[in-house]
Amino acid sequence: MTASTGLEPSAEAVPPFAPGSLLWEGMGDQRLLFLLGGALIMQVMHPAVGAAVGEHSIYRTDPWGRLTRSLTSLQKWVYGGPEAIAEGHRLRELHKDIKGVDERGRKYHALSAEPYAWVHLTAFERSVTMARYFGEPLSKDEQRRTYQEIIHLGRILRVPERMFPPTVDDYWRYFDDMVDNTLENHPTAHDVLRVTRTAGAPPMVPKSFHAFWKPIGMTSGRMNHFVTVGTLPPAVRDKLRLSWTKRDERRLRAFGRTVAAAFPRLPERVRYMPIAYYARRAARSRERLSQALRRE
Repeated sequence: MTASTGLEPSAEAVPPFAPGSLLWEGMGDQRLLFLLGGALIMQVMHPAVGAAVGEHSIYRTDPWGRLTRSLTSLQKWVYGGPEAIAEGHRLRELHKDIKGVDERGRKYHALSAEPYAWVHLTAFERSVTMARYFGEPLSKDEQRRTYQEIIHLGRILRVPERMFPPTVDDYWRYFDDMVDNTLENHPTAHDVLRVTRTAGAPPMVPKSFHAFWKPIGMTSGRMNHFVTVGTLPPAVRDKLRLSWTKRDERRLRAFGRTVAAAFPRLPERVRYMPIAYYARRAARSRERLSQALRRE
């Protein structure tokens, strides 16, 4: 597997996100924290990503620090305006020297087209899953719009254009094929699962969110692990040989309904991560200023 060169789109030509887009509404949502562990697990099941993360990441020694930095980067993509373009450049520069040979003798490079695209494209599956468990399921039109915005985000991050399945239906065929034929029962995935079980509650989660965990009756580490495993697609769980019972599914659904019912009642400052909250507030202030100027 070799790195792609000269095939990435020019991020400068891609406009940044703005209010009114679905990702503007959803990317800073605190409920994403329930899905990020599963995203990382699916990503590191790709042999190239699993080797790179297992060799180069500090998630074992500083899991929440790594998560905080990842969340900051993620919010910049959507809420940063011109900073989103700069962040895309920074990420590619950060990953360009991450390469090596895995335990089976396979070469890997963090910027190879297939793994780089897979890491990005897991975002759509996670968006659909978050809505299904912790909110309202996305309609077909919402799925289509969300997927088109994730492609737009991929262009900001300079994912090679040829790696995007063109439609939602094409995406799910791509996703199933990746799970069936590319992802592996990788040791890094099990290492990430171990960390979710032992790391405790993320420090950036508001205390008001901790109350959502009480109906499950679990410690924070066990809760992290339970939600992470439960929100994985069944085919992914099967590949990792993780057990999940009908009773587990009922408990997760009950937890999800509690979150979905309580979440809209929380203040915006609690519902959104800090960068997202301040970006949304600033956008409303600019709109009020524009309206006042138009009245003059």
